[in-house]
Amino acid sequence: MENNYLKKILISFLLLSASLLATVINEEASQQLIDSKTPIVDIRTPAEWKETGLLKGSIPIMLFDEKGNYDLKDFIDKLNNAVDTKKQFAIICRTGSRTRVLAPFLSQKLNYDVINIKSGILYAKFIKLPIEPYSAK
Repeated sequence: MENNYLKKILISFLLLSASLLATVINEEASQQLIDSKTPIVDIRTPAEWKETGLLKGSIPIMLFDEKGNYDLKDFIDKLNNAVDTKKQFAIICRTGSRTRVLAPFLSQKLNYDVINIKSGILYAKFIKLPIEPYSAK
């Protein structure tokens, strides 16, 4: 009886600690975020990257294609190869609608510590943050 009680306490503690470790922070793009050298992953399409450019230092990794299709495994593989997902990183899209969905998933399901850039690249351009042109490698 006591053994089951201890197991339940241990499992509860592990679940609680896991949920405390992974977080989603919602914030706007800022020069401070760029200067912090926190990796910023741009999840838009290549056409969008060409149209607006990328926030300085961003890593382009497409999640949804032009038709709204996605390959989550491919995205996660590319993300894990490009970013140390054991450390905090940020995600950005055009207006924040795609990252608003992706950030909680990455945090809750994969235990990643994510910054969701709320208003996306359009806001970053509006406040005149440094933008770099996209060129396919």
